[in-house]
Amino acid sequence: MTEALIGFAILIVFVFLRIPIAFAMGLVGVAGFAFLSGWGPSLAMVGTRFSETALSYELSVVPMFILMGNLVSKAGLSAELFGASHAFLGHRRGGLSMATIVACGGFSAICGSSLATAATMSKVAYPEMRRYGYAESLSTASIAAGGTLGILIPPSVILVIYGLMTETSIRELFAAGFLPGFLGILLYLCAVQFVVWRNPEAGPRVAKMDWVERMQALKGVWGTVLLFILVIGGIYGGIFTPTEAAGVGAGGGFLLALARGVRSFRDYFEVLVDSARTSAMLFTVLFGAMIFSNFVNRAGLPDGLLNMVTGFDVSPLVVIFIIVAIYIVLGCIFESLSMLLLTIPIFFPVIKGLGYAGMGEEAILVWFGIVAVVVTEISLITPPVGLNVFVLSGVLKDVKTTTVFKGVTPFWCVDIIRLMILVFLPGLVMLLPNLLYR
Repeated sequence: MTEALIGFAILIVFVFLRIPIAFAMGLVGVAGFAFLSGWGPSLAMVGTRFSETALSYELSVVPMFILMGNLVSKAGLSAELFGASHAFLGHRRGGLSMATIVACGGFSAICGSSLATAATMSKVAYPEMRRYGYAESLSTASIAAGGTLGILIPPSVILVIYGLMTETSIRELFAAGFLPGFLGILLYLCAVQFVVWRNPEAGPRVAKMDWVERMQALKGVWGTVLLFILVIGGIYGGIFTPTEAAGVGAGGGFLLALARGVRSFRDYFEVLVDSARTSAMLFTVLFGAMIFSNFVNRAGLPDGLLNMVTGFDVSPLVVIFIIVAIYIVLGCIFESLSMLLLTIPIFFPVIKGLGYAGMGEEAILVWFGIVAVVVTEISLITPPVGLNVFVLSGVLKDVKTTTVFKGVTPFWCVDIIRLMILVFLPGLVMLLPNLLYR
């Protein structure tokens, strides 16, 4: 266990020295495993891990979902989603911010990427909110916070990676993520209402549309709804495995892009290159995390932590709160995916043996996956890193980063409330998985 803690400390130092997290985890993992077992077994472990992971059929779900998200983004469905939400919510005080959050939730359900959702919606929603005189803090914060929904609402690439690392059912993770994602949308809407209650001028009303205009606005979202039902409904209904659903989703995204007028070879080439680049980045980080995980397990850190928890005789709830607190602190300095990949190999064996709320090992891993992703969502809008905030600052050059961070405070608070609900009411997370698969 001591060797693992030393390795973890060295890894933190490497990260602060700005060494990419994938290479940092790989180097520490290889060197640490070699220290414990010799260079021959260490290099053999690396080769075996690379070949097994690269040839994994289940891992093909990642590039397929990424490709689907990029095709949908290229098809320009974000504007239609915002327009439909605007038609039903825009006349309310703070309505355009609420419409932005709903559109982010819908777009992220197809896209699966928080950063892509934030970047895309900033181009669609921000000019409209600015035109109607919305406060910069509210308009930018609603985009940054709404973008975080992308890593939880299925299909979620992060949930797929968590499932692969912990050998947890991906379809159960997708089912478990639906209600917490919907709860996130509702609480973000409440945060908007709180802001405009305190300052009505922050979110002025716009003209109310009649029902004819609302129905016309809905025509533009049929493709998104149909693709979501096809992919997620197919998984929930047992028609597709997650890997098959990813392939169907990518094919559906291609047909949708064609129907939306995307005909240029250059556009599709850009989509393929971007998907390949993103997939390669994720795979590199995943390989590094798995090598580091092998070293941590070989050093006995998970078993040591579990024995320590047992020895202190603390309640499972206390252990969970300690882990959540560690995640929130790490979220201030680490990028979300890196944080998750770094900590899951350490924490999931401890969580697996807790027996929290009477859940079995399979159920508690599904529940913890959702809790971990929600905490990761929080890190996307937590200073000083807050990647969604910096994405917005990069796209909206005239908006100060401090303005966005100030605006996301109410959204950060409701995220903490949602996290507490999921911790104290694990049955909410497990409701759909239990109904569909148990």
